[in-house]
Amino acid sequence: MIKAILTDIEGTTSKISFVHDVLFPFARKHMASFIQEHHQDEPVAEQITAIKHLLGQSNATLETVIRTLEHWIDTDQKITSLKALQGMIWKRGYETNAFTGHVYQDAFAQLTQWHQEKFELYVYSSGSVAAQKLIFGYSDFGDMTPLFTGYFDTKVGLKQNRESYQAIITELPYSPSEVLFLSDVVAELDAASDAGMQTYQLIRENQDVSQHPHTDSFKNIILNSP
Repeated sequence: MIKAILTDIEGTTSKISFVHDVLFPFARKHMASFIQEHHQDEPVAEQITAIKHLLGQSNATLETVIRTLEHWIDTDQKITSLKALQGMIWKRGYETNAFTGHVYQDAFAQLTQWHQEKFELYVYSSGSVAAQKLIFGYSDFGDMTPLFTGYFDTKVGLKQNRESYQAIITELPYSPSEVLFLSDVVAELDAASDAGMQTYQLIRENQDVSQHPHTDSFKNIILNSP
């Protein structure tokens, strides 16, 4: 019996185009000035140090770090330090009403219903936990964060690796079969299934239909109450 739902964001609860057409360009535009202005702030300095370590250049200049970050954005790299810094920049955008977090209406309605029915809701996205909380905290429907019990990002591992879902299970009070993972990406669903989770594919745009149960709307996902 399903007791918890773990959901992806991009392409599942929210339009892929929101991330690629709104969030990424905003971070790309402001990355250099943000790093130059805040590189001595502890949260930013911590990520800069991590980036230098990844580059194997402990003495890398700030300009090198900035160019690296911009390249990672341009090539859509799933790197934890990049995601953390993007989240800091996006926070400014949300707080200044430059944009709100896109969430599909059916996702909002069904997540709200599941929460009312006492299902535990969790998020797993390649975006940082901070960025996840922003998209739901400043969503088109207002603050959705009270719906969620917890959040996971690439600190537990990449989303196409079975071990990542096994790591998530160790942090939940449920067996793998009691957790339903929702995503639009087949490789992620395969990894979650290999870890013992139940799965459901959201077909939002032009994804290939997989062997996983699938639908084009959250409202069509029927669960038994815990």
